[in-house]
Formats: sequence, C-alpha cells, structure tokens
Amino acid sequence: MRHQRGTRTEEKLTIIKFSKASIQSLEVPKSGKVYYHDEKERGLSLYITSKGKITFFARKRINSRDIRIVLGNFPDLTIEQARKKFHEARGLVAMGQDPHEEKRKAREMNKTFGQAFNEYMERYSKKQKRSWKYDEREVNKFLPHWFKRRIGSISKAEIQRLIEKVHDENGLYQANRLLERIRHIYNKTIEWGWEGTNPAIGIKKYKEKSRERFVLPNEMPYLLKALEAEHNQTVKDYFWMLLLTGARRTNTLHMRWEEINWEMKVWTIPMTKNGDSQKVPLIGKAMEILQTRKSKTHSPWVFPSDDFPDQPLTNFKRPWKKLLQLATMYMWKDDPMYSEMVTDGNIKSLNYKHTEDEFKKIQRAAKKKNITLPIGLNDLHLHDIRRTFGSYQAITGASLQIIGKSLGHKSPLSTQVYARLNLDPVRDSIEKATAVMFG
Repeated sequence: MRHQRGTRTEEKLTIIKFSKASIQSLEVPKSGKVYYHDEKERGLSLYITSKGKITFFARKRINSRDIRIVLGNFPDLTIEQARKKFHEARGLVAMGQDPHEEKRKAREMNKTFGQAFNEYMERYSKKQKRSWKYDEREVNKFLPHWFKRRIGSISKAEIQRLIEKVHDENGLYQANRLLERIRHIYNKTIEWGWEGTNPAIGIKKYKEKSRERFVLPNEMPYLLKALEAEHNQTVKDYFWMLLLTGARRTNTLHMRWEEINWEMKVWTIPMTKNGDSQKVPLIGKAMEILQTRKSKTHSPWVFPSDDFPDQPLTNFKRPWKKLLQLATMYMWKDDPMYSEMVTDGNIKSLNYKHTEDEFKKIQRAAKKKNITLPIGLNDLHLHDIRRTFGSYQAITGASLQIIGKSLGHKSPLSTQVYARLNLDPVRDSIEKATAVMFG
C-alpha cells in the first residue's frame, strides 16, 4: 500500500519501498514532477519528471532552512548507492556541514584560471566597465598559458616573474595594467566564494611618471599647418575637435548628433571615463565644423567611418602619424641647423601624399652625414592633445578648478599636473629674486 504524507515544500509525498522493480514501474507524469519517499530510509526521496528522468535526493534541515541534497540519477545510481550517499550526507549534516556548500567549495577549489577569467568578464567587466574589451584582449594576449591551471596553483613568484618579463618586453605601463587585472580577477573570485588567497597581493607596481608632454607654443603653428594639409576631411575635423574641446579621444570618436544642443552650443557626453556625464562648451570654430558636417552626412555619428557610415571612425592612427611627421619636417625646414637635410633628402616641396616616403628620405640623408635630427613632434601622443588643451588654459591663467571642470576631472589630483606646466609665475619670481641678488 502506498501512503501519502504532506511536506513543507511539496504538496504530497507518496511512500513506497524503494526497489529496482518499484522504481521502474513508476508512471511518468504528463507534466511537472511526482515525488516519492522511501519506506525504509526516512528522508531519502526521489522524483520523476515528465521526461522520465528519475533523481534521488535527500531532504534535510540545515541552518533553519529546508534544503534538497541531490544524490544522483537512477539507474546510473543504484538504490544501494543512493542509500549510502544518503547516510554520508546525513553524517555531514550531523557535523554541522552543508553538503551543497561542500560541493560548491570543491568546485571552487578546482576552478581554473580560465574559468575565473570568464566569470570575471561575464559577471563584472562587461557589465560595469566601458573598457572591458581591453581586459579581454590583454588577458588573452599575455595569460592564455594559465587558462587550464587551477587558480589556486598559480604562485606569487610566477606572477612576479611574468610581470617582470612583460616589463622588459612591453614596458612598465603594460606590466602595471596586467598586474592590476590579475589582482582584480582574484579579488572578484574571492568575493564570489573562492576561499583561496590572492597571490598578486604584495607585488609592487613599477613607479610611473606622470606624462607632461603637450604641444608647445612654438610647435603649434607647425601642427596646424600640417593639419590643414590633411586630405581626409573626417579625420581632419576629428583632430580639430580634440584641439577645440579637450575631450577624450574615445568620447569624441563616439560623438553623436543627438548629443549636440545647437541653441546652447553645448555637447553633452553621456558617460565619460569616470562614469559621469559631461557638458562641453562649443566655441565658434567647433560649431562651424559641426554645422558643415551636419549638412553633408546622414550618419548618426559626427565622425563616421568612411567605409561603414553606420559606425564611428576607427582608422585615425596612420593619419596621426603622418600629421606628426609632416609637422616635424616643417620644423626642420625652418631650422637653419637642419633645413639643408630637407634639400639633401631630395625633397623639392613637402607633400602630404608622400609624407612617409619624404620623412624616410630626410632621415637617410641625415644618417649619411652623421647628423641627429630633433625628434620634433614625433613623440606626441593623441592623448597629449587633451593635455595641450588644459596646458594652454593654465598658461593663460585659468584656475585648476576651471581646468578640471572643462576636462571633466572627477578628482582634483588629476588636474594638479597643470599647476606644474604654467611656469610664468615661477619665472617672474626668479627674475625678481635674481635682480635683488645681483643688484
């Protein structure tokens, strides 16, 4: 005879004597699950689904809550094996342990670095970081040899050696960013339940020097002259917009027409690097560029790709390199010490189309004469344009508060570099002091 018993989590449990024959004779329900309780072992149960799948489980109360401990599927797990696992689970519960938690811990301890990284990307990086693609790219580039390693098997010494290798081959900035990513992956894995320790803790980053390069007043005319020679109007306007707004290059690349308030002459960046929106005033020349572009495009992007108008501009790196080379050649040509190199390099007149070839010719001519040419503007990074914008504000007397607001800085520390760039007050003080010193 089969008996019925009510429970807290299932409406009914049919009590039967678990045997191979009784289980094989169970009727498959049309939908949902039907539950059965073992007549011999109180607490040992099973359920059968509408697809005929039969699963043994134990019901226990742990830490004031009812839980179901899945033991395995019939017939892969025999009745005898199910009863044995049931007693093992009951023994763990008697000692105050949660079998589910123990299994989870076992899985966590066997987790590979690759699994931890994938979890980091899906649960955190892609959801909360605008720069998640850099996480994906850099870890796949430098750490694929760890993907099959258990995360707990990677030692502090291994990480230290790897960071030193990256430093020697790729530079200190790359090494520091990779160390930060490794440390954060471990921190998040610990936050999500892994009970190991973070082996990246205690490894020191390399000391980074704050970059202070910007376009100097004597260099600016050459940069603007070279910019006017740029053939690609979209690229040309993009570089101009960086100079006129001081906005970050990625925000400017992703500028959309819907973000422009034509009446107020304001560009609202929905989200910047620091997670906030920013309102950028647009001066006359910036508005002229935007108005001209608006009349000639149907793309939602202010600076669309030439090949794919429904996507933003991406191919600006080579034009930037050519721009700096041409500006540098203009500087050499105007410098009496190096102007002959332009002639000796067989350059009749500097031409934007042949910039790269002409630049190499001049370098070869200088090398033959054992002359070291000035680097000119070739060491300028695209991000230095943003620093240039802030630097000229400092030079013309703007306060650090105003500079920080115009650049969208969240922390005053980010703006401190501009206090070092305006040397006019320092120069004035030195002139006054030396005048007194020397009568």
